[in-house]
Amino acid sequence: MKRLFLPAIICLMMTACQQQSSNPFLSTYNTPFEVPPFEQIKNEHYMPAFEEGIKQQKAEIEAIVNNPESPTFENTILALDLSGMLLRNVELTFFSFTEAMSNDTLRDIAAEVTPMLTAHGDDIMLNEALFERIKAVYDNRANENLDRAQERLLEKYYNSFVRSGALLSAEDKEALRNINSELSSLSLSFGNNVLAENNGFELLITDEADLAGLPAGSIAAAKEEAAAQGKEGWLFNLSAPSRIPFLQYADNRDLREKLYTAYVMRGDNDNENDNKANIKRILELRLQKAQILGYKTYADFVLDDRMAKTDKAVNDLLLNIWKYAVPRAKEEIADMQKIIDREGGNFKLAPWDYAYYAEKVRQEKYALNEDELKPYFSLEKVLNGVFMVAEKLYGITFQERNDIPLYHPEVRTYEVFDAEGKHLAVFFCDYFPRASKRSGAWMSNFRESYVDANGNEVRPLVYNVGNFTKPTAETPSLLTLDEVETLFHEFGHGLHGMLTRVDYYGISGTSVARDFVELPSQITEHWATHPEVLKMYAHHYETGEVIPDELIAKMERASSFNQGFATTELAGAALLDLQWGKINSTDDVDVEAFEKMVAEKLGLPAEVQFRYRSTYFKHIFGSDGYAAGYYTYLWAEVLDADGFELFKEKGIFDPETAKAFKENVLEMGGSEDPMKLYIKFRGQEPNPDALLRNRGLK
Repeated sequence: MKRLFLPAIICLMMTACQQQSSNPFLSTYNTPFEVPPFEQIKNEHYMPAFEEGIKQQKAEIEAIVNNPESPTFENTILALDLSGMLLRNVELTFFSFTEAMSNDTLRDIAAEVTPMLTAHGDDIMLNEALFERIKAVYDNRANENLDRAQERLLEKYYNSFVRSGALLSAEDKEALRNINSELSSLSLSFGNNVLAENNGFELLITDEADLAGLPAGSIAAAKEEAAAQGKEGWLFNLSAPSRIPFLQYADNRDLREKLYTAYVMRGDNDNENDNKANIKRILELRLQKAQILGYKTYADFVLDDRMAKTDKAVNDLLLNIWKYAVPRAKEEIADMQKIIDREGGNFKLAPWDYAYYAEKVRQEKYALNEDELKPYFSLEKVLNGVFMVAEKLYGITFQERNDIPLYHPEVRTYEVFDAEGKHLAVFFCDYFPRASKRSGAWMSNFRESYVDANGNEVRPLVYNVGNFTKPTAETPSLLTLDEVETLFHEFGHGLHGMLTRVDYYGISGTSVARDFVELPSQITEHWATHPEVLKMYAHHYETGEVIPDELIAKMERASSFNQGFATTELAGAALLDLQWGKINSTDDVDVEAFEKMVAEKLGLPAEVQFRYRSTYFKHIFGSDGYAAGYYTYLWAEVLDADGFELFKEKGIFDPETAKAFKENVLEMGGSEDPMKLYIKFRGQEPNPDALLRNRGLK
């Protein structure tokens, strides 16, 4: 046996080396800008990489804890900030795939690895020896000679550890570990259920008469979708490019109801994908977590770390918006009911009628048809437009690259340069729906920006994902106005990630307070429809004609159209989320009854539903990112509406104003208190009335 021992060791070493050399995550990426080599990454690579990443970070944490030197910012806080880079790289790639390239295998891996990652995170956050060193640095911070960014990083880590239970008893720490583990699994299950519901519905139309009212582009896309699945007819589904035009234009009321009902009942069908039990358990665990940490409700816990600070501040903002939005929504409903009655419809406006009759009102009042606009909004033109805006405002330029690895053939990749021509970032665009992609639109990173241990600046790999109208055999991708604004919105998040100049991983880019993170995205939307900007990019895809002045005038006149509905829908969802966060008992929670109670208490018109019903409200139940925090879109809109008023006053491309926004917001990440950053840019605190003016409600 002794003669076999040495060869066995050698064999094990060779196997380990082979695994490392064959697993892309465990080697330096030999790609432009060290972009993940997506084409080389296989499903079997993830678990070994996760395990190795956890192992490496554990060793790095042990090195910090066992450092014989007294705790300092450098040997404790900075060392912690730079730990776990392998794990971060694997996580960023893996979870981007589970959102945009999901499959059964990835979902199985996610179910296995999510509790592992949660436990690992708890091991760090509840490490008493590590927290002692962090606390020592925090208590001695006055003597550390730290700059403001270093102070913020220190404060972030100290507060994160406290909010994660560092000051709890051993018994409470163990209880918190169990809660976190179960919450991570429940959130994953919630999201998987929503995706299954999205993919589980289709509306196959075989009678051409049932297509009456639909635009030619929607019909062509549905024909191609049916053919792609080997079916005869026209196939519609719950993706936004398919669902929204159908609800907006289809004359067949019964089919509108069928599609709408399928959408709003996702996760609430008492089947294997039902989310009501998940919601109940998530609420129970979140309340337990908040109370263990010394808070009365989960909302109290969440908001203590936000700009808003209290549920009263949030509630006051939302109800102030509500009192202007609902009366306007009722006026809009009355206008639609008049058309129904005039046309001889013997029915009361229902939620599945809203988009259809809103479009009729828009055409009647403003003579504006979405189909008039779409030829000027080809995806190519819109993308060029947002690049031109970024160049005029911030001096950055975009060069398409064909040598950078892609995770899907539809993805496009750009190298981004700063005003001096220096490499700034890599930008990925993934804009079309597919069965493997969740609904909605979002921005994230394959790599964050930071300065590494050797003093080298690492620049970010940023991506935008959407579910926009796909091209057909006859036309390129022609976007709706909403899709145009969404593209600009997500690009704004992208700018926040690309332009960051913060040295520290934990406060770089979009690592800011949740109710501040939407400012860059929402303010960028304003440029999408400004007449000066439209003239720059909105050119007819066939003729090259610049969008006519009369069409721009129609858009401007209609800009506040349907804002009663849009604002009521959004504020209603934010108020629903807040009410879920404020519950202090989960006894006898009934999801449907709770939604009904909140709607009745608010006076939500029956014709308007919450923007998201609870059973598919992924923002708040698919993760904890926006839980008790969906208000942030409206909170940030106060900031962006007020901020854009300065641009309008000075000029939308005024160099000094753009420079102030870039240097005080886009470049600063979480390196300073967000309100201080806003005031540095704006010169004053935001005026809440700016939001109401922006929406035409005041």
